[in-house]
Amino acid sequence: MVAAAPSPDAVLDRIRELVEADPVNEDPAALNVRGYALLARLKALNRQANAATKEHKLATAAARTTVNQTHLGLQNLLYEKRHLEREIEKCRQFASIYQDIPMHSLEDFMILAPENARTEGVLADRHELMKARLAYELESQQKLEGRWNALTAERDELLKETKDQTAAADKLQTLVDQVMKSLLDTQKSIDALVPPEPVEPMPVDAGDATPTPDASLA
Repeated sequence: MVAAAPSPDAVLDRIRELVEADPVNEDPAALNVRGYALLARLKALNRQANAATKEHKLATAAARTTVNQTHLGLQNLLYEKRHLEREIEKCRQFASIYQDIPMHSLEDFMILAPENARTEGVLADRHELMKARLAYELESQQKLEGRWNALTAERDELLKETKDQTAAADKLQTLVDQVMKSLLDTQKSIDALVPPEPVEPMPVDAGDATPTPDASLA
């Protein structure tokens, strides 16, 4: 703490008294001694006042520096506060992808989700509830994807078997066609080398014979 400057009022009062004193009734030498003493005292008080003023200036400068630093720190805090408020507002207005995810309704979630995903603590916290619902949707989608992959694999296997069977049938038909063509070609070759035997007329029974008209009677 800076000491207060000494007051010169008492010395000044004594100097006034000395000036107003009647020199006739006073010893001049004594007046000079008293005057020099008061003047020395006044100079000492002046030096003390100057020293106190200097100390006050230094203290004021230090206080001003502290105030400026505090003000600067406050401005930085206010800037950071406004920055955080803007970031918070951006986060509040941010359109997250989960808003576009098709999800079960809350009623269906309460019925279908496991008990550990819908405890009282989870239901009381909107953030935790949304996390639980998203986790349930992920699990449900993974199950559906697994079922879809299984059915797709089964379908592909059936298509492969059908394709293999069709290919085998086509191959067999081709083989049959080749055999039939070979047989026909062989038959033609045989017919060309060996003439066919004459066909004898079948005997006709006399009782069943139908008389032919005589050409001479015509």
